[in-house]
Amino acid sequence: MRSEIRPALVMLLALTIVTGLIYPVLVTLAARYAFPAQAAGSLITRDGRRVGSLLIGQPFDDPKYFWGRLSATSPVPYNPLASSGSNLGPLNPALTDAAKARIDALRAADPGATERVPVDLVTASGSGLDPEISPAAALVQVPRVARARGLDAARVANLVLAHVTGRTLGVLGEPRVNVLALNLALDAATVNGRDSGPAAGTTRPAR
Repeated sequence: MRSEIRPALVMLLALTIVTGLIYPVLVTLAARYAFPAQAAGSLITRDGRRVGSLLIGQPFDDPKYFWGRLSATSPVPYNPLASSGSNLGPLNPALTDAAKARIDALRAADPGATERVPVDLVTASGSGLDPEISPAAALVQVPRVARARGLDAARVANLVLAHVTGRTLGVLGEPRVNVLALNLALDAATVNGRDSGPAAGTTRPAR
């Protein structure tokens, strides 16, 4: 019996050290030196302070900014400690009500808009943290943002197109636009110092 227990304990200790200590340390060090920005959370710094991450969305509801997807996390939207979707079925009235409420908010912010609202602007992502929207969802907001900023619509549209990221490796996923990165670029492009406040959400400071 002892002859079986001892090798088992030695193997347990060895694997614990290798997989629980050596391997994590090596991977952490490799990531820190090979991919420092990604290893640190893909954080965005502006004027010496962190305003968010490229990986986690933020709530925007000011007409002068592009809006991202809805978030079903609790107790607040885009809560990274409670990543989750709404888990509402397609026939659940609450899902329809949430979509209608977002459409109403978009129409209220841009009464003259007649274009169909892209689906990703009225639905929550599976994680509730999605930082990106489709190019169509960004472009449909261009007239509102341009008018609120006093900018030429073509200039704002070009800014959107400049922030489109293609499919990963050319085949994975869909083209997308990072909302926070776009809004930060929008702040930088605003003329005559208007609307120069930092794009770090509108309901809470960025983490």
